[in-house]
Amino acid sequence: ACLLRIKKQAEHAENKTFKSRQLTVQMMQNPQILAALQERLDGLNGSPSGYMESLPKVVKRRVNALKNLQVKCAHIEAKFYEEVHELERKYAALYQPLFDKRSDIVKAAYEPTDEECEWKADEEEELTVSKQDEMKEKAKLEEEKKDEEKEDPKGIPEFWLTVFKNVDLLSDMLQEHDEPILKHLQDIKVKFSDPGQPMSFTLEFHFEANDFFTNTVLTKTYKMRSEPDETDPFSFDGPEIMCCTGCTIEWTKGKNVTLKTIKKKQKHKGRGTVRTVTKTVPNDSFFNFFTPPEGKDDGDEDSEAVLAADFEIGHFIRERIVPRAVLYFTGEAIEDDDDDYDEEGEEADDEEGEEEADEENDPDYDPKVRSHTRTHTHTAPPPLKISGVLRKTLLSCSQLCWLRMLFPKVKPL
Repeated sequence: ACLLRIKKQAEHAENKTFKSRQLTVQMMQNPQILAALQERLDGLNGSPSGYMESLPKVVKRRVNALKNLQVKCAHIEAKFYEEVHELERKYAALYQPLFDKRSDIVKAAYEPTDEECEWKADEEEELTVSKQDEMKEKAKLEEEKKDEEKEDPKGIPEFWLTVFKNVDLLSDMLQEHDEPILKHLQDIKVKFSDPGQPMSFTLEFHFEANDFFTNTVLTKTYKMRSEPDETDPFSFDGPEIMCCTGCTIEWTKGKNVTLKTIKKKQKHKGRGTVRTVTKTVPNDSFFNFFTPPEGKDDGDEDSEAVLAADFEIGHFIRERIVPRAVLYFTGEAIEDDDDDYDEEGEEADDEEGEEEADEENDPDYDPKVRSHTRTHTHTAPPPLKISGVLRKTLLSCSQLCWLRMLFPKVKPL
């Protein structure tokens, strides 16, 4: 009888835990509950706990002294980043001769020697090469014949266009009509502000002569600030890009890919006659990158989002694309980036497997219902952006009683 009672208690506890997890999953699938919970938690996040108010005045006085020390720390940190910027400028001068030589090879201004072209493969590559030696020897003569028949290409054709295509962040900006122009892109350089000047960096896109515009260089400048905000000094977390400025592209007549001409039919209200009107409207293009929003607009969320995306792209070109261009051309840098996402993907697969296992253990589980749900996932409302606070709360079954206390009127689905 004792064992039977213990078994029933264990079954009851297991059933209670399962129902709690089931309720959690149901809540995560309900956009209305998520939105309400997100709003409630956002209001709670950062709200005072009341502990500071309960402290004696003498302790509050000492806490204020600590906060003043923290402000001084923020100012020292700002100086640190200013010196980092100076260090970047110093080493940029050391990198530049190498980047200039890279540019000369790409645009066929310099032909590297046999010694410079010799590349020592690592052990893994050597093993792969050894397995393919026989095939290469057989194909060598045929390749040599083809090379003799073909015209010798100059430099590395379409080097930067290939880099752009290989990087998702940049390829999303490319349009088909941009590609013929970017074939003429010969180099991208980063120029830092002069000593004593406000922090900034400029991206320079160098083009060979082409039929699309007369500019030889297109520029994009990002101005930064490395100092705490006087109104909120504790928010300082390193240099902040404040604004960016582009340049005017001198397009050849009829070649401006940032504009397109459309024809619209207009009907006269009185006479009922119809006429065709030609209008010039903005067109999607990578070259809109050179006409960014001029500054932050606190009242326009769309403008802030565009500016934030622009900052991300500019910073990525400066920090990743320019220093490691050849690795993005070959795809090796992309493989390194993908390794990070594979680990997250495996974790996600494990979580999905756990959910499927839970459903199979559920006596009320109906596989037909699950397949029906999956069929309609594409027509469901878009997923809400969940903050870290909400995500942790929803994934913790032990917090369900707290959720019910917050939302007593919400009934399980």
